[in-house]
Amino acid sequence: MKEIVVLGSGCTKCEKTADAIRTIAEELAIPVSLSKETSAEAIMLAGVMRTPAVMVDGQLVHSGSIPHRQDIEAWLS
Repeated sequence: MKEIVVLGSGCTKCEKTADAIRTIAEELAIPVSLSKETSAEAIMLAGVMRTPAVMVDGQLVHSGSIPHRQDIEAWLS
């Protein structure tokens, strides 16, 4: 199971990012553990300068925008 964390303040883009990941994972029948991190300290410790950001299995894979579908599918595979 993939561990996915969406990092951000809880803004609209952060919510859309989490929703997109959840929806695509469900469509592809891939089990994921999806959580959101809104703590500014945790976001900074992860090295994130722009949100929303996405970490997959502890690795930062995206930051600064809502990810594209093909990127999300690649992270899930």
